[in-house]
Amino acid sequence: MLDKRDQSTQEGIAVEDRARWERVRNRLRAELGEAVYTSWFTRLELDRIDGRTMQLTVPTKFLKSWVQSHYASRIKARVGSEFKSVEHVLIDVRSSARKTKTRESEGEQSLEHTPTAITEKPAFSASLGESEFATAGAPSQRRASRPSARVENGAIIGSPLDRRLSFSTFLVGPSNQLAYAAASRVAEARSGDTPMFNPLYAHAGVGLGKTHLLQALAHAANENRRRAIYLTAERFMSGFVSSLTAQTSIAFKERLRAIDLLIIDDVQFLQGKSIQQEFCHTINALIDAGRQIVVAADRPPSELENLDERVLSRFKGGLCVDIGPLDETLRHKILSTRIATAREAHPTFHVPPDVVAYVARTIVTNGRDLEGAINRLLAHVTLNGAPLTVETAEAAIRDLVRAQDPRRVKIDDIQKLVASHYNISRADILSSRRTANVVRPRQIAMYLSKVLTLRSLPEIGRRFGGRDHTTVLHAVRKIEELASKDKGLSEVIDLLKRILSES
Repeated sequence: MLDKRDQSTQEGIAVEDRARWERVRNRLRAELGEAVYTSWFTRLELDRIDGRTMQLTVPTKFLKSWVQSHYASRIKARVGSEFKSVEHVLIDVRSSARKTKTRESEGEQSLEHTPTAITEKPAFSASLGESEFATAGAPSQRRASRPSARVENGAIIGSPLDRRLSFSTFLVGPSNQLAYAAASRVAEARSGDTPMFNPLYAHAGVGLGKTHLLQALAHAANENRRRAIYLTAERFMSGFVSSLTAQTSIAFKERLRAIDLLIIDDVQFLQGKSIQQEFCHTINALIDAGRQIVVAADRPPSELENLDERVLSRFKGGLCVDIGPLDETLRHKILSTRIATAREAHPTFHVPPDVVAYVARTIVTNGRDLEGAINRLLAHVTLNGAPLTVETAEAAIRDLVRAQDPRRVKIDDIQKLVASHYNISRADILSSRRTANVVRPRQIAMYLSKVLTLRSLPEIGRRFGGRDHTTVLHAVRKIEELASKDKGLSEVIDLLKRILSES
């Protein structure tokens, strides 16, 4: 009986269950249409069925969030029609799901990913007919869908703008001066002017001001009576998918291409082949018509591996500006501004100059951490009623300092450690040798360089004997795939990470 069971399963899932899952997918394809299905469901996979619980996986957190927010009830209904015994549907990111599955099969438990969301009473216990969607490894919550970009009275309604995010409140320093100057030049243009920088592409890490700059540009364009629209990538995708569903895609495209200035934030989140194709057609039409495009992302165009090559080509053909880390002078300006704003609501809030200098010197990551530091100092003053000193400020922001304090790992150190671990030379790693005993350590070293440093893929490639960034990307993906399946390799990588971080 056991042998027969083994023969009727593939990767731990019964063949008949896989057939049922394929019927679920086909039903979704028929109901939603090819465009929507291709964008959101081709990478949705059945991971396992555990009693009355089905677990599905997707490759990215963004895709998980999108499917969960927009298609939960439809998926649950289709699953319920094919799997009568299934009461709960969970979704997880593929790599996390695989790690959890591996640990459970070996009888292990982890504080990070315990199986309680499946085996114990879940936070959400709705029936299949309800619209909520449980998330594996986290409490389930009802999530309101974000409003979509849509056509309303002949105009497209974009993402909401924060009135505080204007050019007048944008603080300029050496790290963002070029980006500010380029955005200001775009803002000063009038309707009908030939764009000087098209597209304008700004990239920066989290909390460095790219969204502030884009929204300031949108405000300025509106004041100049230009037809401008600011959209997040999610808003653009939502609008496009909604227009397909409502059969208003032609109106959506026409209105979008009739504007003077299109601003897209967080473009790295654009997902789905059909959506990227439409985005490419849109920016091509606008640029050809002499209209301005401004986009922002968290990395340079060369590192946006998931975007269509034609889109990337357009980005690379424009002006690409980097918003770098905040220097100490700029951090001091930001703190002073935030303190002045806080004092309007709390007149007794006083931060001595030496405390401001200490925070500006200590918090070096981004503007959001600086905002968090001000909130902690404000709480200390208002709740404790004690004056601020450098010592009390140090205690108040200790968690922020600790979070940004890990040792800076160098690529040279990674190469030396990996070479030593695998009993080869660093020269072997940098060489063109393709033997198995060299290729795998080289790939591991590239992977560690990507996850433990802030270096870009092209720079990592150059540090590994002048290799192309695509070689590095292949190595990273290969090691991620192997580590998710091979516990021994995963433990080796964790060990190397620990040594590099602690030494």
